[in-house]
Amino acid sequence: MKTALPIRFDHVRRLPMPASMILVCIASITLVLAAFLTHRLTGSLPPLLFALVSIAFVAAIVHEVDFLVEARRHNRRTSSVLNETECEFQSIFDSALDAILILDDEGTCLEANPAALTLFSVKRRNLVGHSFQAFLSPTGNFERDWKHFLVRKQERCEMRIDLQNGDTLYVEYTAKANYLPGRHVAVLRDITRRREAETARQIAEEEIARNYRLAESARAEADAFRSTTLALTQNLSMDNVLDTLLDSLLKLIPCESARVLLLETPTQLFLAREVQGHESTRRLPKTPTTWDASDNFFLMKVLSSRAGLLVSNSAQESGWERFKGNSHFRSWLCVPLIASDNIVGLLSLGDARIGAFSQEHLRLANSLAIPAAVAIQNARLYQRAEIYGAELEQRLAQLQRSEHALRRAERGWELSEDKFTKVIQSSSIAFSITTVAEGLFIEVNEAFERRYGYLREELIGRTVFDVGIWGDASERAQMLKEIQNHGCVRGRVTRLRKRSGELVGTVYNAEFVALGGRECVLAVSEDLPQSTLPGPSHLEAKPASR
Repeated sequence: MKTALPIRFDHVRRLPMPASMILVCIASITLVLAAFLTHRLTGSLPPLLFALVSIAFVAAIVHEVDFLVEARRHNRRTSSVLNETECEFQSIFDSALDAILILDDEGTCLEANPAALTLFSVKRRNLVGHSFQAFLSPTGNFERDWKHFLVRKQERCEMRIDLQNGDTLYVEYTAKANYLPGRHVAVLRDITRRREAETARQIAEEEIARNYRLAESARAEADAFRSTTLALTQNLSMDNVLDTLLDSLLKLIPCESARVLLLETPTQLFLAREVQGHESTRRLPKTPTTWDASDNFFLMKVLSSRAGLLVSNSAQESGWERFKGNSHFRSWLCVPLIASDNIVGLLSLGDARIGAFSQEHLRLANSLAIPAAVAIQNARLYQRAEIYGAELEQRLAQLQRSEHALRRAERGWELSEDKFTKVIQSSSIAFSITTVAEGLFIEVNEAFERRYGYLREELIGRTVFDVGIWGDASERAQMLKEIQNHGCVRGRVTRLRKRSGELVGTVYNAEFVALGGRECVLAVSEDLPQSTLPGPSHLEAKPASR
């Protein structure tokens, strides 16, 4: 059963008493008093006075009756206005889209409109007569907040409501205390969807911000890798490669120590370079120069798995205290340097802090190891090329001196066999003289005998085809053609066969000379370093022009 809304209607006024009636009443009271005093004094009532009193009473009665009739009509009009106003307010109360609650001093619900029943998903009997506290989040303090509200008189805020069906709502409410003594009204509006939308916008903004940070980080990382790769390829000296690599590594992964360990054998590592982080002021222990990975579980794990290794807390790793040069580190990160599918070394980073490295640091180190390994391999090849180039320059200088001596002899007279033999026999480079037409051996020096394992007596009078000294016999015809076209052959890379049958890589130089009235080929052959010997498909070299 619904209770009437406790609403005040101050605009409905009481009907005032007419002034004429007041005057009649005063006159009647005066005449009655006069008649009473006259009767007391004379013992009788004069007829005139009696008539006046009677007329006054009649007039008073007539005015009272008229007042009562008018008052009844006024009351009917007032009741009609009150009923219409109450119906109007009841209609507004029932039709309001926002939930409206009427509460008493203890927070008990006295009345609720249909919107409130819909909001709380309950029937009227489960809301009216029950404390509003039953619908609030248990994490709050209802009694304290309710007392503060009664003191403040009004409040506007947001709150969370836990429904009986398990759902959670967020509402915006406006509350007014004591709109009537002991009566308080609260208007609530569901803002759950708005909150969800705001939360979704906030999540989207956070996601955008996170993606932006990731994009910025990726851009910075790409710039770092690009500049590092460029720096690694601009200068092929090993010192430059190692310094550039470690400087770039410390910028991406700040740490106490960064090292490059290079492989000498499949398990033997040596310290190529170590750089200490700029933020580190602690003096590092003396670092060993070599490690045998076969005796170390951690190094061997990286080499065998060909994958990076991250140790977040070395105190929890068995055997770490025996890891020489690294036992003082509490965090350690190591990745292999792989080029052409071969491990050329390791990148090792250490720090005294626990948890100094993350999986992101491991990813960055692996990414940097790719161009670093290629740069280190190229630097090694560059070093070997420099060494070989220096040796080749020395041999070419010796050859040029020999050729110069031959030229001087040719300018003065035709070479005799004795003089020519002395020239070639004194050289430490393998010389041979063969006829152009038949390929018949005319002369070889001792250096040639040592290199190919033949005795001079075994070759003189035989052809190059008899002994099979050319790995590919067709190459001799190509060589003769190149001499005819260019005057000589310089730096031709080929394979010649020793007496044992072994093919050896050879740098071949040759030109035509006249000896004893016959056209001959003067040839000089030298060893190639085994590490730079190419395969058969790469043995030909372009001849040098005079």
